[in-house]
Amino acid sequence: MDAQRFRERIGRAAAATGGDALDAIVVGPSADLSYLLGYEPMPLPRPTLLVVRPGRDAVLLVPLLERALAVDAGAGEIVEVSAWRDGTDPYAAAVGLLPAAGRIGLSDRIWAKHVLGLQAAAPALSWGSASGVLGRLRARKDPDEIDALRRAGAAADAAFDDIRQLPFAGRTEADVAADLRRLLVEHGHDIAEFAIVASGPNAASPHHEPGDREIRTGEPVVLDFGGSLDRYHSDTTRTVVVGEPPEGFEDVFALVHEAQEDAVQAVQPGVEIQEIDRAARRVIEGGGYGDRFIHRTGHGIGMEVHEPPYAVEGDTTTLEPGMAFSVEPGIYLEGRFGARIEDIVTVTADGVERLNRSTRDLTVVG
Repeated sequence: MDAQRFRERIGRAAAATGGDALDAIVVGPSADLSYLLGYEPMPLPRPTLLVVRPGRDAVLLVPLLERALAVDAGAGEIVEVSAWRDGTDPYAAAVGLLPAAGRIGLSDRIWAKHVLGLQAAAPALSWGSASGVLGRLRARKDPDEIDALRRAGAAADAAFDDIRQLPFAGRTEADVAADLRRLLVEHGHDIAEFAIVASGPNAASPHHEPGDREIRTGEPVVLDFGGSLDRYHSDTTRTVVVGEPPEGFEDVFALVHEAQEDAVQAVQPGVEIQEIDRAARRVIEGGGYGDRFIHRTGHGIGMEVHEPPYAVEGDTTTLEPGMAFSVEPGIYLEGRFGARIEDIVTVTADGVERLNRSTRDLTVVG
């Protein structure tokens, strides 16, 4: 464990807390805690809470029976590890680490049970969200994080290169999804977390769950898949067609391809991320399918598959080098077919780098 790296992250979190008019933040077991501390306990009924305050040393409060686990994981090299004992009030112990007055930010993943316990123990405190602080910190990746995302993207690309060599026609969506999961792991993923295989009319449902439907010749198939590699995630989408495409599909696919390219080329430091959504949407609206592009253009990615910032109207986050997110426009024609293309990109000092390199052209499979 690189203790200094985590100490610097906690220091930045403490400084940002003050800048966000918060007097402290409280972080529960989550990707936020892992990012700040490198410690990954399970979220359980017994609360584990990291308290970060400007101008104070951070403290990790753990159940006494888990103190040895936290210390063995290296948390004690980074922060003070304090323990509460079964039969005592953990929320009172946590409040003892907080200021007597002020506004406290809570991380997104804290159980409601623990939020209510903290509020009851300190009714004089004001409570809000720490996602502004933590989201900004995690949004800008350091070179090691970008390298991890790059390796995850390359592994997902290799899985796609392999899956398109396998038969599709006559097999179920679930069977192809199982192959995708297997290939992700074979190419280095620790976990294959999802594999959407949506064929024919099912391709018009962006989050379709693959099932027993048999894939047929002449159908498009949307493949959206990813997982984690060294704690960082991949997420890519490619659309293939089994044999000859149905009438009208090639025109729809060409629009999605153009929209994705324009959106990627719009990525520059200093640009608001909502402009990436606007770039993709201009192409699809110009082609007459604006009402069939039914989701945001992208989402941040890192230690979670979906995290800030978001390429959607209203997100005014200014792009900075090190930010990484998906670019994934799509068109969905209910009852007929759908098409989506997705790459992970990162903002560079002077533009953009795609972290997925597999072909985005319409691929014919057997």
